[in-house]
Amino acid sequence: MESATPVIVAIDGPAGTGKSSTSKAVAAQLGLSYLDTGAQYRAITWWMVSNGIDIDDPSAIAAAAGKPEIVSGTDPEGPAITVDGVDVAGPIRTQEVSSKVSAVSAVPEVRTRITELQRSIAASAAQGIVVEGRDIGTTVLPDADLKIFLTASPEARAARRSGELKGSDVHSTREALIKRDAADSSRKASPLAKADDAVEVDTTELTLAQVIECVVTLVEEKRAGK
Repeated sequence: MESATPVIVAIDGPAGTGKSSTSKAVAAQLGLSYLDTGAQYRAITWWMVSNGIDIDDPSAIAAAAGKPEIVSGTDPEGPAITVDGVDVAGPIRTQEVSSKVSAVSAVPEVRTRITELQRSIAASAAQGIVVEGRDIGTTVLPDADLKIFLTASPEARAARRSGELKGSDVHSTREALIKRDAADSSRKASPLAKADDAVEVDTTELTLAQVIECVVTLVEEKRAGK
């Protein structure tokens, strides 16, 4: 069997749509690299918090945006992320980082820095890559071979997300998700938006296995048609 053409897949959508689980599983199944762009924004946010940068001061965030060295592993079976050589896979998932990541992500200098990092990782993926985030199809990789936009009802997303976040109740999680969506959709730099040429997949009524199967099929069709 000849090696398949490398394919760049962009998967966007708000939190709680099954984006990470789907992206990792699809990449693993098809032998592609995987990049969680949200983890990169969390990593730079973690660094800002750890270094006492005032999160309410965009100019302070902008001034520090170039300082941390962020390295993302692209193995879907175990995606690693380090900042200045420190493994931050755990620390970046705390509530403190979650509550501040939108503010840090909205700063244009941060987006420029992280976007460049994402593009270089995608360009160097020999077999192809699944890149998941919020602005991949629109801003980061507008020429991606396949763009997918995952959606789900706020209720379904809150139930999934509160299952991930131990000890959080569905109602407060739903409120937080809606607030985060509003912040991400209205920011000036690369807002959360569906690309015109993206395939929308509503995951509200689907199991994770069904979502994965759907996306794998889309990628295989794209590969076959290239």
